[in-house]
Amino acid sequence: MRRKQSWEQLHRAVKERILTIDGAMGTMIQRRKPSEEDYRGVRFKDWASDVKGNNDLLSITQPEMIQEIHEEYLAAGADLIETNTFNAQRISMADYHMEEFSYEINVAAAKLARAAADKFNALTPDQPRFVCGAVGPTNRTASISPDVNNPGFRNTNFDELREAYSEQVRGLMEGGIDIVMIETVFDTLNAKAAGFATLEVFEELDLEVPIMISGTITDRSGRTLSGQTAEAFWYSMRHLRPFSIGLNCALGAELMRPYIADLAHVADVYVSAYPNAGLPNEMGEYDETPHDMACQIEPWAEDGLVNLVGGCCGSTPDHIAHIRQHVAKHKPRVLPEIEPKMRLSGLEPFVAG
Repeated sequence: MRRKQSWEQLHRAVKERILTIDGAMGTMIQRRKPSEEDYRGVRFKDWASDVKGNNDLLSITQPEMIQEIHEEYLAAGADLIETNTFNAQRISMADYHMEEFSYEINVAAAKLARAAADKFNALTPDQPRFVCGAVGPTNRTASISPDVNNPGFRNTNFDELREAYSEQVRGLMEGGIDIVMIETVFDTLNAKAAGFATLEVFEELDLEVPIMISGTITDRSGRTLSGQTAEAFWYSMRHLRPFSIGLNCALGAELMRPYIADLAHVADVYVSAYPNAGLPNEMGEYDETPHDMACQIEPWAEDGLVNLVGGCCGSTPDHIAHIRQHVAKHKPRVLPEIEPKMRLSGLEPFVAG
């Protein structure tokens, strides 16, 4: 019943105003400078390998920290918050030899975000808040060889990805998410595995929630790492009938705009965008101020390109508060009527007729 009500509230809200997605979880964790001991907590104090940097693990070893970060973003006005699960599937967790905890981490992280959202739903019933289950790209790619001397080699495959994603999405659903967010897609084949796994879990549980998909353009070439343009990426993913399609990470707002515009013109679903706070400096840090970032994003809203906006790497609650304030005066993008045609994609889009 809650999920049906949430679905209805989400569809109503996105038609009324531009919704705000939260900012970077990793940035806010790094601000707190957790130590190796903090990551381990009591439960993993004797773990054989280092775990510092496993941010998803903090959902079970430092739950108060993660919920506090969620609440900071909600207090800044975020409509959607993402679970602390970007790498919480077996493939990525293998870096820390913690594959067996993947499911537990997803359940715990979803429950933390759910508790934070419910708290603010009670405080601001006129502004419903929603929990996105963050499903990241993994640290492997199914369509590109990691070995330049062996282009036919793959370090993962569709079925391995599908199984890892199925476990993750199942845990997120148990924890109470409202939306599945397949994000930071650099390899479309990985995203297809995530989407297929998500649909399998929906069928298994006899329960469905909206799917959001967000790719990442890796450089000024305007393509994903696996070589697709934004339009081709959309044609590759539209069979999932997502709630939204969009872009995040990699580029700052200034450089992301043309690719968001491409999606806005061809997608008959909502469009999301949450760029980094500029490009990283020599120290790997992000210098774009909340005001500057918001001023770069506002023209997207003014020109009717977006339905959901937020921040990725380097963004903070201050960034989200400024972005929300700047886009609030503009109406959300109106979904275009797209003429039915055969639309295919390789690296480039192909539209018949």
